[in-house]
Amino acid sequence: MAERFDRIWHNARLATMRADRPDLGEIERGVIAARDGRIVYAGAASDFPADADSIQWIDCEGRWITPGLVDCHTHLVYGGNRAHEFELRLKGASYEEIARAGGGIVSTVAATRQASEAELVASALPRLDALLGEGATTVEIKSGYGLDTETEMRQLAAARSLGRRRKVAIRTSFLGAHALPAEADGDKDRYIDLVCNEMLPAVAKAGLADAVDAFMEGIAFSAEQTARVFEMARALGLPVKLHADQLSSLGGAALAAKFAALSADHLEHTDEAGVAAMAKAGTVAVLLPGAFYFIRETQKPPVEAFRSHGVPMALATDCNPGSSPLTSLLLAMNMGATLFRMNVAECLAGITREGARALGVLDETGTLEPGKWCDLAIWDIERPAELVYRIGFNPLHRRVWRGH
Repeated sequence: MAERFDRIWHNARLATMRADRPDLGEIERGVIAARDGRIVYAGAASDFPADADSIQWIDCEGRWITPGLVDCHTHLVYGGNRAHEFELRLKGASYEEIARAGGGIVSTVAATRQASEAELVASALPRLDALLGEGATTVEIKSGYGLDTETEMRQLAAARSLGRRRKVAIRTSFLGAHALPAEADGDKDRYIDLVCNEMLPAVAKAGLADAVDAFMEGIAFSAEQTARVFEMARALGLPVKLHADQLSSLGGAALAAKFAALSADHLEHTDEAGVAAMAKAGTVAVLLPGAFYFIRETQKPPVEAFRSHGVPMALATDCNPGSSPLTSLLLAMNMGATLFRMNVAECLAGITREGARALGVLDETGTLEPGKWCDLAIWDIERPAELVYRIGFNPLHRRVWRGH
């Protein structure tokens, strides 16, 4: 009896992104068959059963199919915006001058605290829609602009609400250790007490976070303070991620590796020891060229060291109001290539397979292979390199989420 599927995409070219295949895992004459929202077959047409039956056959007319895109690092939910500060910086104002005038992260925290969950959802939807419009099917969203228990939980609840309003998988990260709120009066240790003893347990009890993140930096939190947050996360059964080595070399990558972090992100100042530690721990390097570009950084992440040590590299938008107001994974790939000298295969893997790995969901998405969700991006392109090469051009033909 012929095997029956819900949908079959045929006459397609596949970039499977499978790690067990060379380059992009290309299949020139490919077929994808799905049932109950999951891929049952993704391979050569010549190996597909000739008598297969399906509710719907979709002729891709030679188009390329990649896995649905994964944005593994965003701060998509927040109140207000900082376009005015950007304008002031262009006129010569320093970050310190803007901060003293009530700008910087303080202004985003104030606006986020004043916003209701509905308002946070409404303001985030256009940003999310921009990502979906380029083929994203999985998006990570962090808190970190509340810096108090109530607002942090409201941010995470708003992020989860976005996943109910759109056909997209949302992964949430609690980032209470993002910055020091004004009411902490400069006492970072006391604030970390609040994060560990009140915020994190409340977030975990409510089931609002899939992971715990922190910002380890001179302007944020120390290695000791970050470790306290990670120890509490581990006690609560939550995996960790880290904003590491963005502005200085403080051993953030090595600390992330010590806690078997899913990922360490930014990494412009990571040293060889940190890279080696990440390789041993299996921690993904998440590179964020949008922030590198926007704040006019000059120190590039050690891409060649990541390659030589076999550290997986992901790419993400880092969409946030202060340092990377970017909502395009296609542009993030072009930046990864032009600014960081990543190749086409690395860029495409960075927003599919390795992005999924950085979120701990590689068993569910990120490649085209049986058993995974049928999350697809179908492209009007002649070759996959076009997705990295073009600037400001979106060749998405169709986005498929869970087989629809």
